[in-house]
Amino acid sequence: MSLAAAWRRLAYVAGGASAGFLASYRHDFKQLEFDVAALSGPALRFLDGETAHNVAIWAAAHGLLPKETRPDPPSLRTTVWDRDFPNPLGLAAGFDKSAEGPEALLNLGFGFVEIGSVTPLPQPGNAKPRVFRIEEEGAVINRYGFNNDGVDAVRQRLKTFRNRQDDPSTSTPAGLLGVNLGKNKATEDAAADYCIGVAKLARLADYLVINVSSPNTPGLRALQGRRELQSLVRRVKAERDALAWHGKPAPPLLIKIAPDLTAEDLGDIAAVALSEGVDGLVVSNTTLERPPGVAAHPAGAEAGGLSGAPLFERSTAVLGQLYRLTHGRLPLIGVGGVSTGEQAYRKIRAGASLVQLYTSLALSGPALVRRVKLELAACLARDGFKSVADAVGADHRRDAQGRRA
Repeated sequence: MSLAAAWRRLAYVAGGASAGFLASYRHDFKQLEFDVAALSGPALRFLDGETAHNVAIWAAAHGLLPKETRPDPPSLRTTVWDRDFPNPLGLAAGFDKSAEGPEALLNLGFGFVEIGSVTPLPQPGNAKPRVFRIEEEGAVINRYGFNNDGVDAVRQRLKTFRNRQDDPSTSTPAGLLGVNLGKNKATEDAAADYCIGVAKLARLADYLVINVSSPNTPGLRALQGRRELQSLVRRVKAERDALAWHGKPAPPLLIKIAPDLTAEDLGDIAAVALSEGVDGLVVSNTTLERPPGVAAHPAGAEAGGLSGAPLFERSTAVLGQLYRLTHGRLPLIGVGGVSTGEQAYRKIRAGASLVQLYTSLALSGPALVRRVKLELAACLARDGFKSVADAVGADHRRDAQGRRA
């Protein structure tokens, strides 16, 4: 379905709600603006998953998303890698693959947005259909396959974004920008592709992510093996460090891992991350597992990675394991199944310094962002934490106290 046809169908389905949605942009009634925007979520469900995604990206690229101007609770401000985040809630990679609308997405109220995965050359990804909603389970299966516009197109868009940020006459959001790097499907030397991404995009990123965990690129997850990962990290770090930074700090380098790993695999990843000076881990990508509720759905048999609510417990358990294995020395970004502030808080207590979501935004709409932040602030206050940093890894401190007792 073309974007034009999608908009016509949305107009038919949403009717007056769409008119109210557009009218709300002309006023400063922020809650009304987000509430009306939330009506677009149910309307988008009348489109197939990928078309709905494309409509959302088109809206972001053209500045048609609501803009959050209400301040965040002070307890949500946090500093990671000597970078100040207005809040710890980010948008995960995969939503804006080609950096078409990072400013608009930050304006939704995210503390940071991660674009990508970006490959050196443009590629179309896997054959369609490749996105399948399982709304009863709060889940999505996708097999996109790193479809994106390539590193050169993304570089130009990020330059434009950074120029706007540097221009005092423009009003740009305070959040940070991560760049998630992938490899082209046909590339045999994966490290070479990641190095191209670093060379062209590192100066435009607040942090970089090596994505070695998508299940939709053949052979990619094999890069999580100890020797393979060690070799990859050394080459990519050398590429980053060889760039001229002119006194500025180089962007932190993170690895994004899968949830479908053995205890031995996790131990190897933690050991490589610590020994090679990796700056953090993103935990985790989508899963190949199919819990009973998903397996019973007609779309449950589709190939691809499962995201959303069914991933929460597994990804949070892996997060906690890696926090222990790295002795709390590496900042972790917790992602997988987050749709409430309580769930974001659980990720933080398990060891996450920052938290990301994606599927819940696609299913619920932009009002979710502020709701999660307010709920998270309430959780911190309830348990006596004055800041996000105070709560990071709290479950492990409690467990240690219990063992000593």
